[in-house]
Amino acid sequence: MRKADLVAKIADKTGIAKVDVLVTLEEFFTEVKNSLSEGENVYVRGFGSFILKERAKKIGRHIKKNEAIEIPAHYIPAFKPSKAFVDSVKENVPVEEK
Repeated sequence: MRKADLVAKIADKTGIAKVDVLVTLEEFFTEVKNSLSEGENVYVRGFGSFILKERAKKIGRHIKKNEAIEIPAHYIPAFKPSKAFVDSVKENVPVEEK
């Protein structure tokens, strides 16, 4: 599902204009990005958490020059689904047997 599909589905279910749904969705994404950029996690009860994960410093390799480089410690954004969200997906998505 793409963002346009999501906007259309929400607009159909709520009766709100697609443009308004798109603006709201874009503002939600912007606020999540801004909060994470400021080091603040975002918690949505029943859905999940947008959090920052710390990556330790490590040694990488510059392939073209064949030399080791140090990659400093840094943070990356991550999503952690809530237990209710995970349980809902487990109940509704069948496992295909091979």
